[in-house]
Amino acid sequence: MRNILLIARREYMEQIRGRAFKISTVALPLLIAALLFFSSTMARKANTGRHIAIVAEDAALANEVRQQLFDDKYAHYYRVDVSAPATAEERAMWQEQVRAKAIDGVLAIDSSNPDKISATFTSLSVADISANGSLRNALNRGVINERMIRKGLAQADADAMLAKVSIDALQLDKDGKIGKSNGGATVIKATLMLILLSIPIMLYGLDMARAIIEEKTSRIFEVMLAVTRPSDLLAGKLLGVGGVGLTQIAIWTIGATLFMGSALATSLLTGDIEIHFSWQEGIFFPIYFVLGFALFSAIFSGLAATCETAQDLQKFMWLAIVPLYTAMGFLPVMIKDPNSAWSIAATLFPLTSPYTMISRMGMAPVPYWQIALSVILLLLTTWATLWFSSRLYRVGILMYGKRATLPELLRWLRYS
Repeated sequence: MRNILLIARREYMEQIRGRAFKISTVALPLLIAALLFFSSTMARKANTGRHIAIVAEDAALANEVRQQLFDDKYAHYYRVDVSAPATAEERAMWQEQVRAKAIDGVLAIDSSNPDKISATFTSLSVADISANGSLRNALNRGVINERMIRKGLAQADADAMLAKVSIDALQLDKDGKIGKSNGGATVIKATLMLILLSIPIMLYGLDMARAIIEEKTSRIFEVMLAVTRPSDLLAGKLLGVGGVGLTQIAIWTIGATLFMGSALATSLLTGDIEIHFSWQEGIFFPIYFVLGFALFSAIFSGLAATCETAQDLQKFMWLAIVPLYTAMGFLPVMIKDPNSAWSIAATLFPLTSPYTMISRMGMAPVPYWQIALSVILLLLTTWATLWFSSRLYRVGILMYGKRATLPELLRWLRYS
């Protein structure tokens, strides 16, 4: 045990004093904050300053659609021209305006058959989904309004019937208490939790593997093995590097807490998005980090011992990338239904549970038995991986000169 602690202390102090730790501790939160700010800014500015034209035979319908666009707070059009009733020459002229990039698009409404109105939207970027959605809503509401007016309904009554109804989302917790739910904040928090867990797990797991290859290449292992056992050496490196990851996460947590309570955060974080973390998330976040780090570090430590160079390690990169991409792919599924079968499977499967369980906790109450089962499965998988990797590690760190083949790896397991 003394050797394990000595090795852990050496690894911890070496990493903490390194330039990479200091830079990543500061740069990573700033990068994430910059990306979130950029994404939020771009979302607010989407469709801002658009200039379109509406051409139709029915002037009243065209003007009603134009008014509906201006009334839509999500459709940011600074100018909407109306050409109605439009001649064939005027339609061709507006098409030419689009081709010359003088305007962003033309909405052509065909109302020759009042019972079956159709429309087309022409632009240089037909894939503009958000713009087409706003136009579709405005057109449908305008058509409905005009039909009600023709049926003799007063304009005030038509407006009252078309008045939008807002929905306040409420969430029921495990204790039966009802609180306001903020979907945007849930998505942001789930994404943040996944990023904050996945990046340190991958970075420190791969960093440990590269360190093993470097020490193996420099033959420093031969000196270290004279005073300690291979299993103690591996355990000490896992404890030391894992402690560095926990230290970095603790620094980020303290920094975020101090920032959220500052006047600067109040001035920057305007709007109705509020992000809150439960006590469950605070307790299980370090648990899943430690278990996830131990699992992936054990995988790469055993594989690194079989490699001669860092380039040899690259062929095993998919073992880290595939689980992470799989967890990211499950994120939209969990956001849509946190208690679906796929969401439960993603939080129970050991290779994805370190990334997905904390995110799911922030979306909906998770039964305690599922959390316990997830932790147990992760512990068993980590133990089995450590058992397997330690046996590869014992033999592999002293093997030089060639790449290990699968039959040789099986022999190493028997030797150890």
